[in-house]
Amino acid sequence: MATHGKKYRAASAQVDAVKQYPLLDAVELVKKTTFCKFDATVELVVSLGVDPRQADQNVRGATALPHGLGKSVRIVVFAKGDKAAQANVESVVEVGGDELAAKILGGWLEFDQVVATPDMMGVVGKLGKVLGPRGLMPNPKLGTVTFDVLKAINELKAGRTEYRVDKAGIVHCPVGKVSFDAAKLADNATAVIEALLKAKPTTAKGTYLQKIGVSSTMSPGVKVDPVPFRV
Repeated sequence: MATHGKKYRAASAQVDAVKQYPLLDAVELVKKTTFCKFDATVELVVSLGVDPRQADQNVRGATALPHGLGKSVRIVVFAKGDKAAQANVESVVEVGGDELAAKILGGWLEFDQVVATPDMMGVVGKLGKVLGPRGLMPNPKLGTVTFDVLKAINELKAGRTEYRVDKAGIVHCPVGKVSFDAAKLADNATAVIEALLKAKPTTAKGTYLQKIGVSSTMSPGVKVDPVPFRV
């Protein structure tokens, strides 16, 4: 059986495995117990009282983070005419249509997000087998299929995170880097929690916001008190 290393065990010793901490305290503890040498990603984990097998309870969306994710974003845009002209801004690495699709089908994947106008989805649809498995397929629910391409680009550039419930009813969502101030990480996490509350399916029964936790790439998880966020 695999065992955790000395550093992880030392970090775990600082965390009360039973206690549910206030969000800010939990984030501060994650920062304190992160021992890796790189700028680790901080992740929010939320267990929701939904049945993901039901189509109307498959919670998915995206929300802007007040302090971003701490990384640059490379964007490609499928658009034409005036919308293509609007997309020629910083962070957009390429704008196009059929020729851009052919380039991607040829193996070019040097981008992090894809935005498309609705009239270009016929072209983008051909890329489903390439973009879909990588989580890059534009989606109206995520705000990446829109005629307001500049707004979508600015939101992606400023910092936005996507959330999607898994088969177990759990959402895993990055909210920043360990180098962020604890207050900024807490603000980002709060933005995601509030977005999840707004996305609550009307058919969900019982306690919707069940459990919350935060951790970094190589730190033990810290439980967060969900009660202040319940409505």
